[in-house]
Parts: sequence; structure tokens; C-alpha cells
Amino acid sequence: MELIEQEFTCPCCGELITMLVDLSVESQTYTEDCEVCCRPLLIRYSAQGGMLLEFFAEPGG
Repeated sequence: MELIEQEFTCPCCGELITMLVDLSVESQTYTEDCEVCCRPLLIRYSAQGGMLLEFFAEPGG
């Protein structure tokens, strides 16, 4: 497991937040609550060779 901390702006509340992303998984899509506003976020990312290629966070509810 290769974790990195990804920083992004919550699309719901506009606050800067961070979350851990597992780069050993080539792509993931899941829902996680914003740590500030608690609204659901749809998280999608892809990785290859231990590098983050794409990261998207959008309202998930």
C-alpha cells in the first residue's frame, strides 16, 4: 500500500481539505464525506506506477 495525502477544495463548501489516496490501486471511485461540511463527495482517481494521474472530487449526493 502506497498512501499519499491529496489536498483539494471541497466542491460543496469551498474549504481546502486533504485525504489519503492509495496509489497501489490503479483506479478507484467511492463516496466519502467532507471533513468540514460533512456532505458526501464522489471521489475518483487513477494512478500508475506509484504516481497519481488524475483526481476528481465532486458533490456526491
